[in-house]
Amino acid sequence: IDLLSARERAAVLGVPAAVVPSGATLPGLFEARVAAGPGAAAVVWGGSTLSYGELNERANRLAHELVGRGVGPEDVVALALPRGVDLVVAVVAVLKAGAAYLPLDPAYPAARVAYMVADARPVLVLTTGESRLAAEAVGGAPVVLLDVLDVRERSSDNPVTALSADHPAYVIYTSGSTGRPKGVVVAHRNVTRLFDATRKWFGFGPDDVWTLFHSYAFDFSVWELWGALLHGGRLVVVPYEVSRTPSAFLDLLAEHGVTVLNQTPSAFHQLAQADADASPPGRRLGLRTVVFGGEALQPSRLADWYRRHPDDSPTLINMYGITETTVHVTYQALTRERATGAAASVIGAGIPDLRTYVLGPGLELAAPGVVGELYVAGAGVARGYLGRPGLTAERFVADPYAVEPGSRMYRTGDLVRWNPDGELEFVGRADHQVKIRGFRIEPGEIENVLTGHPDVTEAAAVVRDDRSGDARLIAYVVARAAVRAGDMREFARDRLPDHMVPAAVVVLDRMPLTANGKLDKAALPEPDFTVLRPGREARTPQEQIVCDLFAQVLGLPQVGVDDGFFDLGGHSLLATRLIARIRAAFGVELELRALFDGPTPSAVAALLDTAGPARPTLVARERPPVLPLSSAQRRLWFLHKMEGPSATYNIPLVIRLTGTVDRDALRAALGDVVARHESLRTVFPETDDAPYQRILDGPNVGLPATRVTEAELPGALESGARYAFDLSAELPVHARLFTVSEDRHALLLVVHHIAGDGWSLGPLASDLTRAYTARVEGRVPEWTALPVQYADYTLWQNELLGDQDDPDSLFATQIEYWRGALAGLP
Repeated sequence: IDLLSARERAAVLGVPAAVVPSGATLPGLFEARVAAGPGAAAVVWGGSTLSYGELNERANRLAHELVGRGVGPEDVVALALPRGVDLVVAVVAVLKAGAAYLPLDPAYPAARVAYMVADARPVLVLTTGESRLAAEAVGGAPVVLLDVLDVRERSSDNPVTALSADHPAYVIYTSGSTGRPKGVVVAHRNVTRLFDATRKWFGFGPDDVWTLFHSYAFDFSVWELWGALLHGGRLVVVPYEVSRTPSAFLDLLAEHGVTVLNQTPSAFHQLAQADADASPPGRRLGLRTVVFGGEALQPSRLADWYRRHPDDSPTLINMYGITETTVHVTYQALTRERATGAAASVIGAGIPDLRTYVLGPGLELAAPGVVGELYVAGAGVARGYLGRPGLTAERFVADPYAVEPGSRMYRTGDLVRWNPDGELEFVGRADHQVKIRGFRIEPGEIENVLTGHPDVTEAAAVVRDDRSGDARLIAYVVARAAVRAGDMREFARDRLPDHMVPAAVVVLDRMPLTANGKLDKAALPEPDFTVLRPGREARTPQEQIVCDLFAQVLGLPQVGVDDGFFDLGGHSLLATRLIARIRAAFGVELELRALFDGPTPSAVAALLDTAGPARPTLVARERPPVLPLSSAQRRLWFLHKMEGPSATYNIPLVIRLTGTVDRDALRAALGDVVARHESLRTVFPETDDAPYQRILDGPNVGLPATRVTEAELPGALESGARYAFDLSAELPVHARLFTVSEDRHALLLVVHHIAGDGWSLGPLASDLTRAYTARVEGRVPEWTALPVQYADYTLWQNELLGDQDDPDSLFATQIEYWRGALAGLP
């Protein structure tokens, strides 16, 4: 019986946006970006940067090598590569060759990799000598080592293949309810339309900086990688250690001026805590958009973030999604009002080219407020599961509400309901699948592994929340012979990825059952992480404090001095929290790796005396009579003295202006911006043959104007960009206004690299726009005082590095290390 009124039916069905099918492929769109800006930075890894042209050339040479080996459309090429530039090159190259890439995380156990390779049957496996998989893992698949492969003789031209938008782009394996992972086949069209359909919300462009934070075996990485490369943006590949150290990741975001950040809620809560612990909070961050995905979001946990940050700087977005429907399904912009204790996990409305149905057991439409299962239809629905036609038919079913014949919808297994605002609220899972720290996990797969132990007869895996609200995976086993919980956990660790290894294994005599004979999950006992056996007591105050910190982070009443952090239920996110507590308590800097190498309080305490001091906090500082230069400034000053005034290190910015320009207001706005940023009003005179910073008060900022024709404008801008600065006496910023007509102008700003870099142009343009708007309205711009200036950073850096003549300083020890490391090189 259909209980919905015509109005309700129309509301819950909705009308998806009209979508014009695109024939574009990922390589085709990428190559268009290369043609538009070959010199723009594409990928950053450590200290190296690849431009779009360089990335395209390297990918082309590898793609031609793959084509020469017979690779083409509908083929699968497996990648087993560490994070870095080569990973991005390989992904682009495989797609250019026409094939789909299969990501194999080198950290996965050999048994899991072997299953995925056997199941996907790739025509090639691309890896490196360092990451090379065991022979049994790749079976008979040919292996190519990229670090020894020479493709320099291959063509650098874009390869021409029979690739179409309907061919597969990648195969990503997700956890399977039968205990077998399943490969999801996603086509080029699925990915390209995702960015077309969401463009109105985000407006991504060449000025955006993205991070490749997630494993490329996690489909969130598809959004990260192609979000940057399809819009001409810059992609910063995050080292694994940095991705697991929130404070270091926060520094990376600031250093690279990241504007678009994609995070699972679990990872972001860790980052938010690092941001709260920083001084000042939110320092130097250029974020404009943060997208959540991968797991359910609890908006109430964002309240603390909103206490320190405005709603729109950055804008927080919640996007629910699943691999089978191409990364994202829904969109919801978050606000501080939603971050209340009573707020539900609202996942928002569907992406315009998708249809989201809330259906009952008979595929009938559920009324608003009634819980049902979410089904997704439209252009994002993947092909299906690789080599699993039965399972594909079970999960990808006919869409009874579609206008076009033959349409399919995907059965997500998630329970949702429509709220009064016409948005979807996430309620839970219809099956037993769970998400922990962004990873979708089928407990059945873990249970299947545990029952593979010769002494185990039954196994169950469930998720429990600890005292801090973090989810932990707990396994229960019934054995025919005596087994130790620790041995069972090690058995699982040898066969499962880290995110699927139970935090604890509880050995039971029998599984509790309900009256209907089903597993009674509510009756499963909580794991006891406390150590029952007598242990050695702490011998020093340091050991006792570290034991207490272990207990606080793990949510336990006490921890013994020889108890293992990970044996007590710890995981990587809790490990970062512990390192932060140790830093705060002892004022020392321990690397995250140290906890993995020695995971007991005694081992950690033993490192405290030899650990380096925690970095001093970057805060506003009292200025000395003579302000020194930073390392970067010294380098640029030296080059300036050696070469003389030149345009080599100029950074130009052109702002097109339409309409009538108020020159007086624009000149005043330039003065406002220069007054706000000390680095723009700093000159570098010398005393005793040594340079120093002199920050000028109220300098005059000129704005000469020149009338040019449209044909003359490019040459005038090029000539103006070659302005030669005298750094000893002249402001390191120069402005000139070019007028083509009464309503067409171009403002040229030239900044010397000693005062800024490419990432400085974004805040510069934003502040200038804000100041000009205020001056046109006859008022002074109102802005929050900057917590620190570049001079404060200079003093901080000099304190951190120490005196180069002091052999024990950080500066001297690092120089000595690199002299030894580079000794003997040409």
